[in-house]
Amino acid sequence: MSTYLVGDIHGCFNQLKLLLRQVSFNVDKDTLWCTGDLVCRGANSLDVLCFLYSLGDRVKIVLGNHDLYLLSVYYGINNNKKEDFVTDVLKYKDVKVLMSWLRKQPLLQIDEEKKIIMSHAGIYPKWNLDTLIRCAREIESILSSEDYLIFLHLLYENNLNNCTTNLTGFNRLRFIVNVFTRMRYLYPNGDLNMVCKESPSKFTLPLQPWFSVGNNIHKKYTIFFGHWSSLLDDNLPYNIYALDTGCCWGKKLSMIYLEDKIYFSQDCLVNK
Repeated sequence: MSTYLVGDIHGCFNQLKLLLRQVSFNVDKDTLWCTGDLVCRGANSLDVLCFLYSLGDRVKIVLGNHDLYLLSVYYGINNNKKEDFVTDVLKYKDVKVLMSWLRKQPLLQIDEEKKIIMSHAGIYPKWNLDTLIRCAREIESILSSEDYLIFLHLLYENNLNNCTTNLTGFNRLRFIVNVFTRMRYLYPNGDLNMVCKESPSKFTLPLQPWFSVGNNIHKKYTIFFGHWSSLLDDNLPYNIYALDTGCCWGKKLSMIYLEDKIYFSQDCLVNK
């Protein structure tokens, strides 16, 4: 029984199949962890969702910003954009089942036995483990409740608040979502910078990548994240692994075999 962690799939189902074939993934025994952003940009988001749904408890998922965006499109909050390639998802006969399943996926996965943590964008360095778990479960509870539509509507209002101080009510909840699904750089006071997406090698202080700010969680847990496809060979701290290698941008889809920390990758195909 093996554990594999794969970076942002973004609808690149053909690459996912080839990658799983490389490692001889056994759907009856092995477990697949996905760093979020399962959909959009690649041409086969429906196939990705149907396959992962079919794995049942053999798959561990965290929601990414594009997964939340798909939910907002399905529920009529945002418009369907041609370039996102999700029209086939929206027209699928069992789309209601898939969207209900997707909406109830967590923002944070933790395995205490394996001592691993996975979230889409990373770990907010000013939170301890208890705060990290509490904040994730709070959002997950709302998305699974009858108030999920109100929450999604408010989430996509234009007045995004990315500050950390004196947050209350919905601004606080929106900050938590941004931490788990959109975070890359922080200002010295802990505020999120929502603009910079390039590799840290191209930026200087005061901005810092979240993983460069001191935090003790990675001393006890191995942390896996996606979201940041522009990371090059940046020196990540011990026990922190970036898995999004930009398959939807013509690069590759990457996976790590947890037990031996061995990497596998599949180049992007012309027909994503």
